[in-house]
Amino acid sequence: MTIKDIITVPDETLKKISEPIVNFGESEKKLIRDLFETMYNSKGIGLAAVQVGVLKRILVIDISSKDEKKNPMSFINPVIRKLSSETSVYEEGCLSIPDTFIEIERPKTCEVEYIDFDGKKKIFKCEGLLSTCIQHEINHLDGKLIIDNLSKLKRDFIIKKVSKVKKNPDRILV
Repeated sequence: MTIKDIITVPDETLKKISEPIVNFGESEKKLIRDLFETMYNSKGIGLAAVQVGVLKRILVIDISSKDEKKNPMSFINPVIRKLSSETSVYEEGCLSIPDTFIEIERPKTCEVEYIDFDGKKKIFKCEGLLSTCIQHEINHLDGKLIIDNLSKLKRDFIIKKVSKVKKNPDRILV
């Protein structure tokens, strides 16, 4: 497994729509293993392939806490089939927008159709944090970021802040 570099704003790749997987094979399985390795290394709970510069409709999620057994889930070609009218709010962060957290209101439950790691078509209903995480990652596959919910002024400020941090890689917080 390989830890990949996570791309961050303002990289335009993050705004592109990912392509569906037509033939799921060993290269996609390797990508999924690499995405898990990268996500765990970055202490994230979800990661879409586009965040490592691969425009394929693949995402991985594991919302288990550090005290729980890992529960890795991979989704190939995920499509949200149903969303609840009831909503919930989470303060969301994003590995592609470091040190930024934004309160986002999303449907509390969703039903997702996808292909699993074994190539089987599945339908999965989820709620709470898992539902939020899946919606967040599918947004990535569609070229949407959490900062797209903000005003242009706030969005530009965050992008400028992240860009400054990237230009000063030797900075540390003590």
